[in-house]
Amino acid sequence: MITVEEATALVLGLAQPPVAEEIALRDALGRVMIAPALARLTQPPFDSAAMDGYALRDADLPGPLRVIGESSAGHPWEGAPRQGTAIRIFTGAPVPAGYDRVVMQEIVTRDGNEITVGAVNENLNIRARGNDFAEGFAFQPARPLAPSDLSLLAAMNVARITVARRPVVAVMAGGDELVRPGEVPGPGQIICSNDLAIAAIAREAGAEARILPIARDTEDSLREGFAAARDADLIVTIGGASVGDHDLVGKVASDLGMERAFYKIAMRPGKPLMAGRIGNAAMLGLPGNPVSSIVCAMLFLKPLVAKMQGLSLAHPYQSAKLTAPLPPEGDRMHYLRAKLSLDGDELGIAAFDDQDSARLGILSQADALLVRPAFDPARAVGETVRYLPLRA
Repeated sequence: MITVEEATALVLGLAQPPVAEEIALRDALGRVMIAPALARLTQPPFDSAAMDGYALRDADLPGPLRVIGESSAGHPWEGAPRQGTAIRIFTGAPVPAGYDRVVMQEIVTRDGNEITVGAVNENLNIRARGNDFAEGFAFQPARPLAPSDLSLLAAMNVARITVARRPVVAVMAGGDELVRPGEVPGPGQIICSNDLAIAAIAREAGAEARILPIARDTEDSLREGFAAARDADLIVTIGGASVGDHDLVGKVASDLGMERAFYKIAMRPGKPLMAGRIGNAAMLGLPGNPVSSIVCAMLFLKPLVAKMQGLSLAHPYQSAKLTAPLPPEGDRMHYLRAKLSLDGDELGIAAFDDQDSARLGILSQADALLVRPAFDPARAVGETVRYLPLRA
């Protein structure tokens, strides 16, 4: 068995360089840019008013000043500046040349076309031309694009951007015992739930996920599944990767030319994890136990999909203090389902007593995975431990 760190490095080594595609900005939410976008204009393109009020010359304060025009968004005042005058102005409107201050309307007293101004401070209330960005400004965040990024790109007058093509992830669960949700299980059968969760994790990471038909416990059925995934960037199998008589995934994958990177990791849950390359696709063989497959997908699938898009995903380890003791750990790194709590300003964490890797209900209640290294000694209440959050 290899360590989690060794397995992570080998899994990430399976990623091919991202493939570029150009898309419309309206379709870019969550996508990853792999080429910078350049601003096609300067923003703001002129000195603009930061609030409603009056544009005037600082030297003319406190007045009285005569109002000789108006500047609003899309309708600038284009007259010649004159001593002792002011321009009625609105937020975002161009500040006319020759005027160097905008005063808020709340400190202005107006009588007809004449105003006097109360006390002012050092703030000129003018947004200088280019104080957001200048023409030629390059933008390429190293993360999936957020709504605010789309707004910035639009303001840069960019209509199309170059992004990484979404990796295609084919997810194939296997086992004669599995039936789809909504069907009535026969004797000895259970509902297939893992492939839905794994596909969702892949989509969260930015992939295009395809759920394949359930593969039965025959070599022919598995070969059909692999054939259906031949155009995928990543093939994820669930179950059938152990050493039992009906665990055929490894054999069929090898027969199809799989170059295996590793098999078995020193971790709980998720020891029987297989990874490698088959044809042009990376491959992950996840365990069949529901919790094991989901934890392995979080630890290995998400970073792999991120790298396929040109990103580096660091797991967001955080710290909390134990609110319940822990016994000594065994010879594998352990990811325990746990619950967080808050006592004043102190964040606490406690592992569930039952860590059965088939119990999805406990995983649904958990909001963290408490991470324990192999051979970790017993831990007392109040000691600091690391965890991975399960909720945003």
